[in-house]
Amino acid sequence: MPDYRNDPTLAIPAFPGSHLVLDDHYVFVSGLTVADIQGGESVMGDIGEETRWVMRRLARMLTYVGADVADTVRADVHLTNLDELRNMDAAYAEFFDHHRYPARTCTMTPRLYGGANVEITLMVRRRREAPDSND
Repeated sequence: MPDYRNDPTLAIPAFPGSHLVLDDHYVFVSGLTVADIQGGESVMGDIGEETRWVMRRLARMLTYVGADVADTVRADVHLTNLDELRNMDAAYAEFFDHHRYPARTCTMTPRLYGGANVEITLMVRRRREAPDSND
């Protein structure tokens, strides 16, 4: 049965949804923008910094539920300007091991929540707990 959770450090979603949904195999993380993060407006307009802020928060959210950004299998990225793709890619790539990038879709969306320029959604494989050595 899925487990629906909200990150206690973020505002409760203004939409009918949860920040995180966990099942036996995956963590599904709702799209996140810097407008969702307190203080994020300070970096709005710099696509690299927006991406770093969002990715750092996503990593913390995953840690909160015992997962890791390194186990991301799929990402959806929405940009308000695809001409900024190289700058977003440079920041995004910092969060993954070289050549171990998740499958990804990147689209241009004319308007994102709160005036943000990037929104990122993740699907992350949950790590299996090591079997008890007493078994």
